[in-house]
Amino acid sequence: MHMTKVNWKGVYPAVTTKFHQDGSLDIKAFQKNIEVQQAAGVDAIVLGGTLGESSVLEASEKSALIKATQEVVKKKIPVIMNIAEGSTKVAIDAAQQAKKDEVDGLMLLPPMRYSSDHRETVQYFKSVASATDLPIMIYNNPVDYKIEVTLDMFEELQSCPTIQAVKESTRDISNVTRMINRFGDRFKILSGVDTLALESLCLGADGWVAGLVCAFPKETVAIYRLMKAGRLPEALSIYRWFLPLLELDINAKLVQNIKLAEKLEGVGTEWVRAPRLLLEGHERANVTQIIEKGIATRPTLPDYMNL
Repeated sequence: MHMTKVNWKGVYPAVTTKFHQDGSLDIKAFQKNIEVQQAAGVDAIVLGGTLGESSVLEASEKSALIKATQEVVKKKIPVIMNIAEGSTKVAIDAAQQAKKDEVDGLMLLPPMRYSSDHRETVQYFKSVASATDLPIMIYNNPVDYKIEVTLDMFEELQSCPTIQAVKESTRDISNVTRMINRFGDRFKILSGVDTLALESLCLGADGWVAGLVCAFPKETVAIYRLMKAGRLPEALSIYRWFLPLLELDINAKLVQNIKLAEKLEGVGTEWVRAPRLLLEGHERANVTQIIEKGIATRPTLPDYMNL
């Protein structure tokens, strides 16, 4: 079976999962957005993350999303599945099922619900990593998930060849430099916080696991490629336009915010699964205003695809 190589570089959209109003999967709308992402030049697709509403997806639905994604991308870019589980056994099962479903790599959160200590967290990652040959990106997000994957933990995880990257979401921008100073290029670093992405890339991060890319893929990829081409002033001018939109990602309702942006941009639907509810009232009006202003004032992009 041909697996697409994952190099953990570039723009990796954490895509939303599209639903019909009745809560069932909307594969057609989902695939349409994947097409838009691929056309804009993204480097991989990440499924079933926080933005993908992983906590309300069944295992069979995750398999369906992988299949739907591979039908669109046709192995031209890697497909990554997130694993966010409370049980080591269930996480291993999920990793093995993802392999059967032909994903190319995994994103792996620490244990859910139970706050594991240093020894338990390392053992959890090692157990999953040793049960699969898929390449793995550790998702380090202590702000939302309460467990920090420390540099000392990464020290121990170096012995796992399949653990290759980190989604850096600690919100501490200096952590990028700490990782590079301690480990060189042993772990690829992808920024997981939209509002710190350009800063992280400036400090040497390899990629960007992005959120607002779901609605604005061209602008996201343009920032990344301009930055990597050494054209920081141009990247920065797009990023300054983008920041009010990117702030919709660092919010408890990031899923609803970004789905509303996809809807207003014409590249997605807004429906979410309970316990999430659609935005309404003042909250909806505020988010709509930010998105509409962004759409109305969007910058003209250079020919970023040929950088």
